[in-house]
Amino acid sequence: METEKYYATGRRKSSVARTWLIPGSGEITINDVALDKYFKMQNIRNVMLQPMVMTNKLGDFDIKVRVQGGGYSGQAGAIRHGITRALIEADPDLRNVLKKAGFVKRDPRTKERKKYGQRGARARYQFSKR
Repeated sequence: METEKYYATGRRKSSVARTWLIPGSGEITINDVALDKYFKMQNIRNVMLQPMVMTNKLGDFDIKVRVQGGGYSGQAGAIRHGITRALIEADPDLRNVLKKAGFVKRDPRTKERKKYGQRGARARYQFSKR
């Protein structure tokens, strides 16, 4: 019989993370690469692992992630969102703890589009009266 897997999708900015939690020893792979090789900066790794640390589940699950789009910060946020949703699927009692920390809600902030007749999203062309 196959072990139980918990799947969830996390999103942040333009990054999408497909996350699987498998009961195991705490091994973490992102795009088939070890965590410390993929995210070299410690603070980005900390952001990604916040839900696991908060719920004391860090060594209980192997985490496998497929992430694409965006930069390191957006990808770490997307993985955090995916891990949070997968943890809730594994144990619905954790929802209140994770919700109080603000991990359940998707961060809606994305890059604003450039508008026509302007130089950028909000920047205008220089105005001259004459």
